[in-house]
Amino acid sequence: RLCCAVMRINMDCNACCRKVRRILINMKEVETHVIEKKERKIIVCGQFRPSDIAVKLQKKMKRRVEILEIEHLSGDHGGGEEEHYHEPQYEYPVQPDQVTTPLLC
Repeated sequence: RLCCAVMRINMDCNACCRKVRRILINMKEVETHVIEKKERKIIVCGQFRPSDIAVKLQKKMKRRVEILEIEHLSGDHGGGEEEHYHEPQYEYPVQPDQVTTPLLC
């Protein structure tokens, strides 16, 4: 299934951009990609699961990769159907002893 994903990764310099580009070119499932250095975003399109691409990038770059947006595109060109999906921001459950109450003056 065809998919486009927008991800954020910290790219400090041109060498980081070149490394990301080389990694993406070598991924068979990625058909096209765009690297926006100033916004620290990459847009990848192809037939893949976005989480797989994010994990591979994270391991090879040794940097945190955040999935900002996922768009699933249908293979047929009949109705131009597109599913637009925003990746939810996951929050981990808080233990009762970690809750801090604000001090009231």
